[in-house]
Amino acid sequence: MGSGARHSTPSGRHLRRGVLACCAAAALAAACAAPQSSGGPGPAAPTSAATSSAGSGATNRSPSVPPSDDAASPPVPEPPTGSAPGDGRAATFTIVSAGDVLPHASVNRAAQRPDGSYDFVPLMAGLEPWTAGGDLALCSLEVPLAPPGEEVTAYPAFGAPDELVAALADLGWDGCATATNHALDRGLPGLRHTVDVLAAAGLGYVGTARTPAEAAAPQRYVLERAGRRLVVAHLSTTLVLNGPPLPAESAWSLGTNVAVLVAQARLARQTGADLVVVSMHWGTEYLGAPDATQREAAATLAASGQIDLVLGSHPHVPQPIEHLPGGPDGTGTWVVWSMGNFISNQDSVCCVPETATGLVVTATVLAPSGFPARVTAVDWTAVTVDRAGGQRIYPLHALSTAPAPGVTLDAATLADRSARVQQVMGSPERTVPPTSTGAAPEVQPRRGE
Repeated sequence: MGSGARHSTPSGRHLRRGVLACCAAAALAAACAAPQSSGGPGPAAPTSAATSSAGSGATNRSPSVPPSDDAASPPVPEPPTGSAPGDGRAATFTIVSAGDVLPHASVNRAAQRPDGSYDFVPLMAGLEPWTAGGDLALCSLEVPLAPPGEEVTAYPAFGAPDELVAALADLGWDGCATATNHALDRGLPGLRHTVDVLAAAGLGYVGTARTPAEAAAPQRYVLERAGRRLVVAHLSTTLVLNGPPLPAESAWSLGTNVAVLVAQARLARQTGADLVVVSMHWGTEYLGAPDATQREAAATLAASGQIDLVLGSHPHVPQPIEHLPGGPDGTGTWVVWSMGNFISNQDSVCCVPETATGLVVTATVLAPSGFPARVTAVDWTAVTVDRAGGQRIYPLHALSTAPAPGVTLDAATLADRSARVQQVMGSPERTVPPTSTGAAPEVQPRRGE
């Protein structure tokens, strides 16, 4: 798999993924062939999305017609690592992402051991079938880590313990978007330390950087499928910031503007990327629909013809999924406007009720033999937090059908949360996790193009 770093260890992603696959293979084989899932929008139908039935649910799918000879996509140089000819089979894989990783003080307390160290794995283990079952799992790391020797802090200026990253790696995440409004909560030392710890854990990272060359480069992941080396380029920026901007001499450390993002995506394709995923930290907190700024930025990204998938964060509540016109060869760009929260302490006590929920999204990628890789569907699964039950997160549908031991959420609360997510998303959710289609991805070292 080349010389790129991988975060898996004998007790990490490979083993966990294998155990999950073996235990669930029979059940998932039938379920995954016809997932009860959809990537539908809210009240309005998505633009350019074809909808088809799949069992008792509906899945939004994009047209998967190979590009014509006169497609508008310009020729690109021979890719150095991706798009190998393959063995004649169609290649397929999934990309999984989720809402904000936002460890408030109560989350940190729930994870703290008697000796003062932290273990976040039990808090997030309920979603491991998704994070370990997806072929490429990209998290939304809202907060920086506390610099070495400094105190762990939470809202309003976050500084998480290093063990948070170890837990993400252990649960199957391959990398994270780090461009957020909280990225500078602990200053440049916190920003750089966060990147150092992610890199040391073998996780990819994008959106914050230690050098200008690193800032200009996407995070690349290589997946070997059907005899092809398929390269996914991940980019990230934030349209919202807390406090004063960075000094000019270090402005490159955090995010960029949309025009530069498009240029980076174009260069990534010219240098071998088969697919470009962009994580956008944007929008209005607690608003269940995209605002004008989100729509303007997404339209620009889609119209560029360079972006396959946009993953939104920051509003802390779920927002719809939409298929916008544009995208590579005119096949469209999928936009998840907001994935809400993954792990946090937010719910109706502090905020709006919808903050107690979030989305795990599963994007299906298909690369027919001899044709480009394209995202053909984006499904959603609702997640929820049980604050009183140890700050643990669970798939919402699973609790509604068979509550887990120790869960404090009653049936009425679960039904209300489920109804609120359903009202926003507008179509059935995916209720089975993805199953890996091959080896764990190669996480390539960051470097300038």
